[in-house]
Amino acid sequence: MHDTQPIPFDYVPPEGPLQVLHVDDHVIVVVKPCGLLSVTGRGEDRQDSLVTRLAAQISGARIVHRLDLDTSGVMVLARNAGSHRRLSMQFERRETDKAYVARVWGLVLEQSGEVNLPLIVDWPNRPKQKICFEDGRPARTLWRVLRHEDDTTLMQLEPVTGRSHQLRVHMLSLGHPIVGDSLYAEGVARSFSARLELHARDLAFTHPVTGARLAFHAPAPF
Repeated sequence: MHDTQPIPFDYVPPEGPLQVLHVDDHVIVVVKPCGLLSVTGRGEDRQDSLVTRLAAQISGARIVHRLDLDTSGVMVLARNAGSHRRLSMQFERRETDKAYVARVWGLVLEQSGEVNLPLIVDWPNRPKQKICFEDGRPARTLWRVLRHEDDTTLMQLEPVTGRSHQLRVHMLSLGHPIVGDSLYAEGVARSFSARLELHARDLAFTHPVTGARLAFHAPAPF
């Protein structure tokens, strides 16, 4: 029985219209801004979300996968039950291709590698996650250095699995937290940026009706 309370946060979602990359009768592809919930949260002050905003302009928007509140980037939503089921299955079977960009604190000296560390919710400190070899769920991330800038490294991250906060915890495990991370970074790494510098740059999936392979790209805003 877990009776701890999650870490509170002030929800101040960004204003302005959503960037919609693609709409047809079956799918919607959109860029979620940093600071906007993917779905509505608990409480009257957390009803504004990507789904509610899309529902106001496009009928039938159904969430297939999520991005953290502080993560920006490309998301796909379904417009009907059949498309939702087929898209959800692609994510479950790891048939989608995803690439993120992150700025981490410090200079990563190796050019590429992977992190393979199991994750579980850190109940006393939720929504934080932690590495746990006994009860954690398998989590694997491929990474590659893009370039060094001052005291930071710009990285391309490819999550093989899709655990909550996976990229954030895995980068922390390397000793290079993502800058601006209010949950996992400390000191100058946290204060370096006003936002979490993690962005879902690329997403590719198979159209649930036509079978065509679709790929979408949104450059990182940092």
